[in-house]
Amino acid sequence: MTPTTPPQLPGTTVHSFSQLLSSTRRGARLARLLAVGELHAWGLSPNVIDRAEHIVAELAANAAVHGRVRGRSFRLVLGLDVTAGTLRVAVSDARGDRLPAPASTDRPEEAESGRGLLLVAALADRWDTEPYPPSGKTVWAELDVAAP
Repeated sequence: MTPTTPPQLPGTTVHSFSQLLSSTRRGARLARLLAVGELHAWGLSPNVIDRAEHIVAELAANAAVHGRVRGRSFRLVLGLDVTAGTLRVAVSDARGDRLPAPASTDRPEEAESGRGLLLVAALADRWDTEPYPPSGKTVWAELDVAAP
């Protein structure tokens, strides 16, 4: 569980973190805890860390519940580009056949699930999905951040 820092280009400050986690509720909780610890170490503001924590919690829970394939893990990737002022949170799972539905506000009030991506959309400045070869998907969210 060690963070990786890629080679830096002149004038660019980039931090990254990547970790495989079990596709379980425990793995989702660990993803949230690891992300918060890493973001604190990078010196981000409490507001950004709080928003990112909620995003990681939702995306990791979705990966553990909806993207789970027995015996396969999900991957959490965090990337901070200080020059661009962007924090990217990405969670990849093995279920590329189960893409998240667009966030919808017309869910019944008594529904117990289905609002998580509304939260992601509200907290993130941008979010989307992309294929994760060979058969998975990545759901990512970006936050605009000030330099730490």
